[in-house]
This record gives sequence, structure tokens and C-alpha cells, in this order.
Amino acid sequence: MVSEQTNDNVRAVDRALDILLAFTAADSELTAGELLKRVDLRRSTLYRLLYTLEQKGFLISDGEPQRFRLGPSVAHLAHVWTSSLDISVVAQPMMRRLWETTGETVALSLPQGADRICVAEIPSSQPLSFKRGVGYKERLALGASGRAILAYTSHTGDEIQKITQGLDINPQDYEKELELTKQRGYAISREELMPGAIAIAASFFNGNGQVAGSIGVFGPSIRMDNKRIEEVAQLLRQESENLSRALGLRAK
Repeated sequence: MVSEQTNDNVRAVDRALDILLAFTAADSELTAGELLKRVDLRRSTLYRLLYTLEQKGFLISDGEPQRFRLGPSVAHLAHVWTSSLDISVVAQPMMRRLWETTGETVALSLPQGADRICVAEIPSSQPLSFKRGVGYKERLALGASGRAILAYTSHTGDEIQKITQGLDINPQDYEKELELTKQRGYAISREELMPGAIAIAASFFNGNGQVAGSIGVFGPSIRMDNKRIEEVAQLLRQESENLSRALGLRAK
């Protein structure tokens, strides 16, 4: 049986983590009073845990009134986590679920300058299917996978013209398409890069809330009518949110 002391230790760890998670990018410094509003603790318990977290380098404090912020031990863990992070590995469960549910090719694309590159792909097992393969590179301005990324990237009208330079694209219409993509949460391309192919893609984000890439599903138009496109789009939105959380994005 689990001892009472063990239970107390687990509760202490749980409460300490609640304190650390109370900090956000918008609230990077908090007083003890502000922390009490965010965590359900007695003042004495809060101060005891704050002292322990400071001793271990997870918090530092200064000022009058005393204000706390995350310390170097958090930075160390963040460095270890980001150094070992392989998005293509983290995304595998989400990609696999999409592949099993849709039966179509699923690909993960990351931005690379003015291009996007496929870093992971699970090809459809159906006889009629579309795939490009890991390492395939295309301009960001082309295809659903690129537009899903660009829709969440800051750009001016001049930058849109530069992005679409040399392509058969009207910059004003393209800017409207990016805005529509952002509003609905996914991008669609119909026979844009491959005859007969439909692509749907949704963006995912890193822990800082910056767009990190997109997940796309590709299939033949004969299987991808409007109803099916909407079904796949909703699945993509859900799995892209799951991937964003796995990359450290916290729910608002």
C-alpha cells in the first residue's frame, strides 16, 4: 500500500508544478499574492514551496514586494527538451491516426526559407493515390501545405508579391486566400500541383505560438468530394492541435 508520506510527497510535487505552470509569457513575473489567485494553496504552503523551488533554481525573486520568475533550472530543461526534439518523430502518432482514419497519404511539411520541405510521409495503401516522398521541396506559395504555413506568417503586400513572384498568382487574390485559410483553419488545393489530386492541410505551432509547419492529407478527386474534404479538414484541425500541444503550446 502507498504510505501517507508518499501521498504527501506526490501532492507536494503536484502543487509545485502548478506554481511553475502559473507563469505565462504575458505573466512572466508574479507576486505571492498573484500566485495565490492562480493556485489553490494556503499561504504557508505556497511560501514553503516557493522557497524549495528557489533553492533548486526553478524560481528566482527580487524586488519589494517580492516578485518571482522562472529560473535557470527551467531554462536547462527547456534546452534539453528542444535539443532532443524531432518534430517528425513527435508527429508520428497524429499522422498515423490520420492515415488510418482517411486511408489517404499523410505528409508533414516544414518551412525552409521561401520553400517547404516534406520531412515525413505515410503513403496511402490504395491503388489510386498521390505521394511525393520525404525530401520533396516546393515553394511555400504553392499548394495547401504551403498556404497553411503562410496564413499564419506575418507579411506585407510587398512581401506577398515577392513570395508569388514568377508564379501565375494574383497577389491580391492570394492574400484573400490566406485570410480565408486562417479563418477556417485549413487550406485546400485542387489539382494545383498534380492533376486529379486534392490536398487539405492544417498548420501546427511551437511552444511560442509561432507556426512551425503543416500536416497535409492528399487524395484523388474521385474520393474527395466536398463532404469528404470537410470531414478530413476537421480531423486535420484536431490532430494539428494535438501536435501543437505536444510541441509545448498551451491551451488559451
